[in-house]
Amino acid sequence: MQLQQLFSPSVQHTLDVIGIFVFAISGALLAVRKNFDVFGIAVLAEVTALGGGLFRDVVIGAVPPAAFTDLGYFFTPLFAALVVFFLHPHVERIQSAVLVFDAAGLGLFSVSGTTKAYSYGLNLTASATLGLATAVGGGVLRDVLANEVPSLLRWDRDLYAVPAIVGSSMVVLCIHYDVLTSFTSGLAVVTAFVLRLLAMRYHWRAPRAWNRRSTVSEE
Repeated sequence: MQLQQLFSPSVQHTLDVIGIFVFAISGALLAVRKNFDVFGIAVLAEVTALGGGLFRDVVIGAVPPAAFTDLGYFFTPLFAALVVFFLHPHVERIQSAVLVFDAAGLGLFSVSGTTKAYSYGLNLTASATLGLATAVGGGVLRDVLANEVPSLLRWDRDLYAVPAIVGSSMVVLCIHYDVLTSFTSGLAVVTAFVLRLLAMRYHWRAPRAWNRRSTVSEE
């Protein structure tokens, strides 16, 4: 089975748009908390939603990137930015629901990013790496633009990259053993999604340096 045939184009497009919308919501909410104007809200929404995919497409040579050839991908973050601009108090109140959808987007993008990278001829390790970059790249760019230490690097934040790594690793293992199907790829998405939910529920965090003696103050 060709990797591009795992999902029908319409299903894949719908899943991508949902993931993009939720990631854009998280970027726009951070912009509101940082007191950005409407342009800043739109920029952070676009960067968060599309940054990881843009990086992946440029690396693998899929140019022009999908974000510039599909108007749905480009305008979805702008719609999310408008929703947050006018309704951010209400969106903040359903933050837990937003985080659940964000976890789903994380799982989806880690898998779709890995399969797309492999379909462009990258080896398994590089494909998994780009799957991770697709899932978390936008969030890293969001935090950098907002002048924050990326959540990905902070010890006091629940695991985020690890679920994406698990999802992309499951995909490359399935490719290696020639068992990648719509079912197994969906299982990888669900696994990454559930791991992220469990990390948020039980506050799982990555360990810091062994016998750490740093005198740097903790935020």
